[in-house]
Amino acid sequence: MEIKQIKNIIEAALLAAGEPVTIKRLLNLFSEHELTHNDIAQALEQLGQDFTDRGIELIEVANGFRLQTKTVLQPWITRLWEEKPKKYSRALLETLALIAYRQPVTRGEIEDVRGVAVSSYIIRTLMDREWIQVLGYRDVPGKPAMFGTTGEFLDYFNMKSLQDLPTLAEIKDIEVLIPELNLEPKIKNDAFVAQFNHTNNNNEEE
Repeated sequence: MEIKQIKNIIEAALLAAGEPVTIKRLLNLFSEHELTHNDIAQALEQLGQDFTDRGIELIEVANGFRLQTKTVLQPWITRLWEEKPKKYSRALLETLALIAYRQPVTRGEIEDVRGVAVSSYIIRTLMDREWIQVLGYRDVPGKPAMFGTTGEFLDYFNMKSLQDLPTLAEIKDIEVLIPELNLEPKIKNDAFVAQFNHTNNNNEEE
């Protein structure tokens, strides 16, 4: 099979999937022994180069590869929707940032850093959006849950692993933390943005 056709199939699959796709899943699109893992990897590399001067890009995140609109074009793309998505609340961003940098971390430990109580709604919202998960329970009285981020968190913020987080030896100033982590919604594709707008218009963060 010619490389052009392989790239066309992969491009179509990534657009149709609407979520990150692994090389293994892409390999399953072809007949057994028709292509190898390296063949798919090379096709993805070439496909990424094909998008260099276009409005979309191919990126690799924690759960695979996906096509998305380029972030620099977000000011224009967002005009497709009449209602702009609400920004996340400061409290939610602070909580998410602390979990990302200090995981595994308990709710009480987050409250110690923030100096205020963490709303149950914030924890529930982050878990409903599958950005955080319970990693275990601290071996102390009460056995509080320890939270950490998920693969979906990495995917949403365009990271392959936690190593891609901005380097912060220690969280001292939350005012510095939030812009460095860049926790603003990123445009990935039309279907996602539509869903994001709908979700945020029906939820109020504290």
